[in-house]
Amino acid sequence: MKALTLNAPREFAFIDQAEPAAPKAGEVLVQVHSVGVCGTDISGYLGKMPFIQYPRILGHELGVEVLETGANVTNVQRGDRCAVEPYMNCGLCPTCQSGRTNCCETLMVMGVHGDGGLRERIVVPASKLHPANDLTYDQLALVEMLGIGCHAVSRGQVEAKENVLIVGAGPIGLSVLEFVKLTGATIFVIEPNERRRDFVRRHYGIEKIFATLEAAEFGELTRGRLAQVVFDVTGNAACMGRAIEYAGFAGRVVFVGITTDPIPLNDAMFHRRELTLLATRNAVAADFTRILGLIREGQIRTDTWITHRAAFAEMPVAFPAWLKSDSGLVKAVIEVG
Repeated sequence: MKALTLNAPREFAFIDQAEPAAPKAGEVLVQVHSVGVCGTDISGYLGKMPFIQYPRILGHELGVEVLETGANVTNVQRGDRCAVEPYMNCGLCPTCQSGRTNCCETLMVMGVHGDGGLRERIVVPASKLHPANDLTYDQLALVEMLGIGCHAVSRGQVEAKENVLIVGAGPIGLSVLEFVKLTGATIFVIEPNERRRDFVRRHYGIEKIFATLEAAEFGELTRGRLAQVVFDVTGNAACMGRAIEYAGFAGRVVFVGITTDPIPLNDAMFHRRELTLLATRNAVAADFTRILGLIREGQIRTDTWITHRAAFAEMPVAFPAWLKSDSGLVKAVIEVG
């Protein structure tokens, strides 16, 4: 069986692996068909993802087909198309017991802490499969990414008629935008990349999008109200520190992007405005269920997202080409099976 491993930063190699063992009770053998490329994969390729140790098989945004089920599996059957919830939680720690499985104390994410789906077949827990036979494998491969935005917007508790600022319009920023739009809030976006700004205008009808925007200018645009919720999706420590400047009194700031650098924070402003600072991590099973329903209903369109694709065999050459500044990459999908 073929697998693609990242042996070191910028070093992909195909390897032969033994076929997975037969699924045990509660497990399922699946064929991997589509794999979405995530910012985490890009960071791992560039050597900037601290949670990835090499060698690692990337891939956690998966559209798969059920090949074989183990004993006691009732939620899926052979032939089912499924999205995969790639967060392997223990189910026993206090966090899991409280329902916050996305931040399990010993969480293992496929393709990050352990090997992922850039291989032909894998065995996964049946509980992590979300069947949707009426959707394509490409659509199913986008569900996990959309889950990040879904969970982030839930954390921010966005309401209709609020001003919401999204800083960063890469794929995760767009997933946040998708769910903010469903709330009826007024959306502002800051994104320095011209191609991404154009994509947001064309596909989302957002006109309040800026290459740069100072907090004072934002205050003028909102008549002094600023934003009730700010989502920072940059992962840039300096940007994250400035995010509170755009939040109005009693507002919420949600850090979606991640950094290992110290974040400078104007504590006097933070206290004076009595802001709430929130982190958001991964997604939960209910987010996957909701997203599948929204795709079926046409409230989320996935056809505009995929700008690049490659066959599995083309991946080592295609991947670095996608990272060039002029590639126009929004979302790439790898066709494995």
